[in-house]
Amino acid sequence: MKTRFPMRVPTRFIVVAALAAMLLVAAACSGSDNSGGDTSVEGLPPEFQRLSEVWELMKQEHIDAEGLDPQVIADGAIRGMVSALDDPYAAFLDQEQYSLESQDILGFFGGIGAEVGIREGVITILAPMPDTPAEAAGVKPGDVILEVDGESIQGLNLLAVVRLIRGDQGTTVTLLLRHLRDTEPVSIEIEREIIQLESVHLLMQVGRIGHLRISSFTGTTGDELKDAIERFERSQGVGLVVDLRNNPGGLVSSVVEVTSQFIDDGLVLYQVDANGNRDDWGVQSGGKALDIPMVVLVNEFSASASEVFSGAIIDHERATIIGTTTFGKGSVNQLWPLDGGSGILFTTARWFTPNGLLIEGEGITPDIVLDPLEDDEDDDIHLEQAIEILKEEISRGG
Repeated sequence: MKTRFPMRVPTRFIVVAALAAMLLVAAACSGSDNSGGDTSVEGLPPEFQRLSEVWELMKQEHIDAEGLDPQVIADGAIRGMVSALDDPYAAFLDQEQYSLESQDILGFFGGIGAEVGIREGVITILAPMPDTPAEAAGVKPGDVILEVDGESIQGLNLLAVVRLIRGDQGTTVTLLLRHLRDTEPVSIEIEREIIQLESVHLLMQVGRIGHLRISSFTGTTGDELKDAIERFERSQGVGLVVDLRNNPGGLVSSVVEVTSQFIDDGLVLYQVDANGNRDDWGVQSGGKALDIPMVVLVNEFSASASEVFSGAIIDHERATIIGTTTFGKGSVNQLWPLDGGSGILFTTARWFTPNGLLIEGEGITPDIVLDPLEDDEDDDIHLEQAIEILKEEISRGG
């Protein structure tokens, strides 16, 4: 899932993001006289003067000059600025898109129940959420999205594709997908539902081993985890397999809270912003699972906050990590509100594990690397291996 921080309105970013609108209307405010008057805005580089010149030319010479809408043109200019960043997570959101994107924070939205991300430059399904229309329809981790409702998504950014997939409850959307390791695409029709973001599931296995699956890191994951730990203890559990496979991530505050249940002190992660400023995210006191034996299970679609958790567990030598190298998404993508209800999203910082490993583009390499599962394997071999490793560690500890 996309990483979020609390909403705030920093003036310096709003000014930069809205400068196109300011410059494009500057000439209009001074009339249509193209006499070379100074329309520059203090603090902006002189190169942006060309935007004002373009606006003047369009107003004077375009065949439909009378119908030009400054708001529409300004939005287009901002989109161009964002695309020039060479930031795969950057996007301009109009009012409707910003409203849809903000719904995740409330814990529900209308859609199919699948997290999408960018993998090797293409828009990819990270994971269908458990018990959702996407999972029931056969959507799989690693599916590449080719079309939505018969329209190619080539050239669209991530949020634009998300907007196409989401919609009102009861409506349908058809996705043309190419499954991982397949060559021929498949078309899947899915009926949208209201998606509830429940993120923690505990199933006790034979031998009092708990299979603790964390499917995302939301605002409620910390409380859900505490409830799961209490159920585990009431069941007299002896060890946990923490399963982060296909977990696309979520809130940094959530992963800090969750990691703090298993680690007693030190860092969970640190981040470095564009100016080289470092922010440390420390362990919160009062963890409920500090001494529970555990193994952590990851795969190539464990991303973002999942990688933060895994990196902290490895660096603190808290547990064995097994699986495949993770996704490699360790950047902070901030969503900023703009005037008029629109918004802008771009990368503001990158994450590092406590020992200084860069997550973005690298991922987390497990202690024990397993071969990726084939799609037609019915038995969960990796989970079985994790349980066996955990049992061996418990036996040696006893």
